[in-house]
Amino acid sequence: MLLLATDTSGKNGSIALARCDGEACEVLEIVPLVGGTFSAQLVPQVAGLLAKHGFTKSDLGGFAVASGPGSFTGLRVGLAAIKALAEVLEKPIAAVSLLEAVARSAQLEGNILAALDAGRNEVYLGEYQIRGSTGEARCEWLGNREECFASGAQKVIVSPYTSIAEEARARGLEVKLVEHPGSDLIAKIGWQKIRSGKTVSPQELDANYIRRSDAEIFAPNKS
Repeated sequence: MLLLATDTSGKNGSIALARCDGEACEVLEIVPLVGGTFSAQLVPQVAGLLAKHGFTKSDLGGFAVASGPGSFTGLRVGLAAIKALAEVLEKPIAAVSLLEAVARSAQLEGNILAALDAGRNEVYLGEYQIRGSTGEARCEWLGNREECFASGAQKVIVSPYTSIAEEARARGLEVKLVEHPGSDLIAKIGWQKIRSGKTVSPQELDANYIRRSDAEIFAPNKS
């Protein structure tokens, strides 16, 4: 299967094209996307990537997309593009939590706490039970840093953020610093989900924001 994966959850993003068969998923190429202009870049970059490798959109057999948490605008743009392509082509979509990608990137087994800096002294947290190539989500939530480190007891904290890793170590917690996951890892996790039937329709695909938007937080109370 030819698989297209996108990640527009952060300031910068990427798209990946992968050829997947059985347990193997070979990433053919990753194309970076510059933050702030995802809406203008995404469709032309996808078309260019496919053409470069001698494919058209009709050759795509499935999609994997980072569903959040992350940038509200970035996620909306990325998910809208995948929704449109999947609906036209009638192909499956695998939605991949960025927290699961962080947890899986450590290549550890057991009880893992993925942590992403959410700003405002808050942290996106995801507790996962990792066994081999599978990850079972126990819960995902938004907490402050104290909650993060309190939740990290008896677990391995995995994060791409140096500040989180250093503070966790200073508190005597087990921690692993990893690279920020990109669309290549989203493709590989997405393929595993497609193989196991964990897909969503374009109508079901939704962003995993975890945090409410500023517009919702600061909206006047009309009650």
